[in-house]
Amino acid sequence: MRRKFKAALGIKGFLCIASLVAIGLALVVYTATVTITPTKMFTIGATTDSWTVYVNDVDQVRYLPGEGTPAGSTTPGTAPDGGSDTYAFKVVTDDGKACAVNITLTTPTANLANFSKFEIRVMYWNTTISPANWVEATIYDAPSGGTNKPYIDGLTGDFGYIQQPISTSLYYLIKVTYSYTEGDSTTAITVTSQYTPLPQ
Repeated sequence: MRRKFKAALGIKGFLCIASLVAIGLALVVYTATVTITPTKMFTIGATTDSWTVYVNDVDQVRYLPGEGTPAGSTTPGTAPDGGSDTYAFKVVTDDGKACAVNITLTTPTANLANFSKFEIRVMYWNTTISPANWVEATIYDAPSGGTNKPYIDGLTGDFGYIQQPISTSLYYLIKVTYSYTEGDSTTAITVTSQYTPLPQ
């Protein structure tokens, strides 16, 4: 078998194979490696709390997640109404990405039927002023900016976005101004806020 194979190739055939092997051995190969590091921009703060509201409450202010220090919160500063330290979420951006956060009240509007007002605003802990304090953030109607909104209307399934620039670390708090004037039901209501970070 080997003799037939050698005869078929001949001397020239063997020389060609030998040349190809030599060329293959002489090739220089380069490689590049990419290390992929997932980076977490968004941290949720407290996720549960409870409020007591009263029939004929008008233009009352509360904060989500509430006044307390449930698991998940640390202390950016005292909440605006003087309660314990808390925050709704924190965003940390590096020099590579900014971040927008979608804020949506996912509670069915029917659950809030006895409220005549449920306005959602966003506060952030500002350390560039003295003394540091919670100040109102700009709410937009689109992740890229768009039009400013005075608030997110919780009674209509509304939503909004805040934007945070690169190389910034900020704590956020959700401020709710409500009026409970259209009924005397004592049935508990569960209100859920959803936050979606969108790196930009």
